[in-house]
Amino acid sequence: MRRFLPKSMIGQIALVIAVALLVAQTIVFGFIFTERQRVSRVAAEAPAVSRFLALAQRSAPLAPEDREAMLPQRGRRHRVSFAPQSSLAPQGNDPNLEARVEEAARANGLSLAEVRARTSEEVEMPPGLRPFVPTGREGGRRRAIRLQTMLLSVRFADGTWLNGRLITPRPDPWLALRPLAATLLTYLILLAAVVWILRRLARPLHDLAYAADRFSGRGRAPHVRPSGPADVAEAIRAFNAMGERVDAMLEEKDRMLGAIGHDLRTPLASLRIRSESIEPADERERMIATIEEMSAMLEDILMLARSGRPAETARAVDLAALADSIAEEYPGKVIMEPGERVVATIRPGLVRRAIRNLIDNGLKYGSGEVRVAVRDLGEQAAIVIIDSGPGIAAVELEKVQDAFYRIEASRSRDTGGAGLGLALARAAAETHDGELKLENRPGGGLTATMLLAKG
Repeated sequence: MRRFLPKSMIGQIALVIAVALLVAQTIVFGFIFTERQRVSRVAAEAPAVSRFLALAQRSAPLAPEDREAMLPQRGRRHRVSFAPQSSLAPQGNDPNLEARVEEAARANGLSLAEVRARTSEEVEMPPGLRPFVPTGREGGRRRAIRLQTMLLSVRFADGTWLNGRLITPRPDPWLALRPLAATLLTYLILLAAVVWILRRLARPLHDLAYAADRFSGRGRAPHVRPSGPADVAEAIRAFNAMGERVDAMLEEKDRMLGAIGHDLRTPLASLRIRSESIEPADERERMIATIEEMSAMLEDILMLARSGRPAETARAVDLAALADSIAEEYPGKVIMEPGERVVATIRPGLVRRAIRNLIDNGLKYGSGEVRVAVRDLGEQAAIVIIDSGPGIAAVELEKVQDAFYRIEASRSRDTGGAGLGLALARAAAETHDGELKLENRPGGGLTATMLLAKG
């Protein structure tokens, strides 16, 4: 059952209230219908009961031989007779109808020794009452459907029974229609009001959850328009205020990183210049390589930290031409596959650095050339870098995209770097509303696909 229950707050509250309203309306409908049914039955049967008891009241004080003269010679809807026995068996009588007859008799001051009463759906017209039935067989059938026979039998004190067969209207078969329609309409109105209130409450909460889920720490924190009830609107305003504080913290981080980068670049440049005069040559080369590695690592750290809030302006760039210009920096090592021209609005400096990092990884861990391709995927563009290395274990494909995460055993030709290359490539893709996908090739090697939104 839990699989079919609603998961959202509005669905669960609406379901509980709908069930509670349904139970309450069903109880109210039961009370109303029972009372209307009783009133309808009394209204249909009361005239016949009154006529029958009026005859009994006039006949009770008379001698048995004089009572026959009291009987009507012809009646439209009833047939009565006096007899020493009741025409009804003691079993199968209607207790409610008996109680109503006894109550009406007492109200008229009529004392009866015994009362038997029930109704029958079979309508038997007396032989002399043919004109009462509408003309034609079909008309008579339709009229008979709306009638019933009331069988009454009362015993006087002297033991004589007055038996009657009275034709009365049946209770209205559509009696429940009006209260049912009213109950259903009330139920739907109340349920619609509840759903409207819940939607008014849930909509701003949905917007708030969507904004919080959409914010990944890159760019400015989203702002949600306060709406809904006062307490929900206050929660949204608090969320917006928190977003403003997050923006202020990120701006402070950017200023701090800029200062750190400036302060570190200057001594590294000084060390680079001084290392040129160091002897012997092999020591000089190792020192220069270390300084350049430190400079490259510093640039990667700063670019990764600023990737979420880049200062570079986005502009339309031919990705194929951009990738081809990078491939030319690696003569004989990188092959640019031919393809169509793909234009996307990007931050070229960030994307260039990401492509270069992916190519460096392919060359460092691969055993041959690296191939680069640019493909048009409709609303997205794909930059694909394919190497021929040993690949990455499947369980590590996501982890290697985290900053400073290194796998030395999986691609072990050389010791890995600082673990920033793939992290920077993923950050560049996410900055452009895309993603970085890593897949092992069936024949060996790794395919890195950087997806970028073209708009």
